[in-house]
Amino acid sequence: MKWLGLNWDEGPFRQTDRMEIYRAYAYKLLQEGKAYRCYCTPEELEERRQKAMQKGKPPRYDRRCRNIKQVIDKPFAIRFKMPVEGKTIVNDIVKGKVTFKNSEIEDFVILRSDGTPTYNFCVVVDDYEMGITHVIRGEDHLNNTPKQIHIYHALGVRTPEFAHIPMILGSDRARLSKRHGATSVLAYRDEGYLSDAVVNYLARLGWSHGDQEIFTREELIKYFDLDQVGKANAIFDSEKLLWLNSEYIKMTPEEKLFELVKPFLIKEGYIKEDENMDLNWVCKAIKSLKERCRTLKELANAMRYYLLEYVEIEPEAKEKYINDKTMPLLKEITEKLAQLEEFTRDKIEKIFMDMVNKKGLKLAQVAQPVRVAITGSTVSPGIYEVLEIVGKEKALKRLRRVIYGS
Repeated sequence: MKWLGLNWDEGPFRQTDRMEIYRAYAYKLLQEGKAYRCYCTPEELEERRQKAMQKGKPPRYDRRCRNIKQVIDKPFAIRFKMPVEGKTIVNDIVKGKVTFKNSEIEDFVILRSDGTPTYNFCVVVDDYEMGITHVIRGEDHLNNTPKQIHIYHALGVRTPEFAHIPMILGSDRARLSKRHGATSVLAYRDEGYLSDAVVNYLARLGWSHGDQEIFTREELIKYFDLDQVGKANAIFDSEKLLWLNSEYIKMTPEEKLFELVKPFLIKEGYIKEDENMDLNWVCKAIKSLKERCRTLKELANAMRYYLLEYVEIEPEAKEKYINDKTMPLLKEITEKLAQLEEFTRDKIEKIFMDMVNKKGLKLAQVAQPVRVAITGSTVSPGIYEVLEIVGKEKALKRLRRVIYGS
């Protein structure tokens, strides 16, 4: 929650710290005749469930302890007395009117025999005590709602409004699981996603505001409305999240991006934790790369050839561009670059273009071997920009190492 920037007003509260509160409410319902002691053991309940299923009946509790008046000296759970007739209507903000038959809902346990309360009871007590006005949760909880509504009524308290939002499915329309990609929020942090991008993406799952895809936090707060939440299940599209993340990287100022990418640079060993760096230079390096990087991990990896003394050259790139045919060109361009007093993009470009025009070559015939020698790869920002950012001393070292092998 902290990483996502989703701050809370109070708490967090732990239900384990509130056990006495729940027990007090459970015994209040017991004393008022709205709940009752159930002396059935787990073994007896399981045996009855099995028999019911063998007969093709729903494995619901048969209410056999409901009318026991005397208190028996043996362990008991407390069950809630559900009405046996009529219907319960849930007026859901998203799903609309949903009707449940009371006869199909068993007298459920609100306090187990060991004194621990159940989920359906805890949440109602918490909602009442904490003044909750809206309960927003996944539609897989919809079947719990009629039970909770009856507990609210039994306690004589106002029922909050409910909004059961659609589930998130994988691309194969199966329930989202690990096989669809990382499912932990912090896993996305560790993969180099920006928290604003993740919040934006999650907010858009099952909700829309026209055709707008990218929202600031302020816009999400301003435009979000439960009435605009769709009824259909949302599809989690990892490629769309990746695209959105790349857009946020493009929009993020270089100085802030450096703070975000710094942990990744340290982890990869590209910089030291306490290393002092020229912020203007770092921002220039990030600016040259951020348009082509989709995650902070990719950005950190791309920055390696700006930060390291030497780079490992990809075997395929080396075979294609560092060979006997290109070596004379590399030697000549290295000598000319060494003579530059101002190692700037314009001066570097002039050297390249003079050489290309003089020899009747295509620019790629000179630029690609240099690119491979400097970055270790065939893909990078413009070679003039790269050379300027890498700097004269480091660039010459790499070129000479490729040419002379040391």
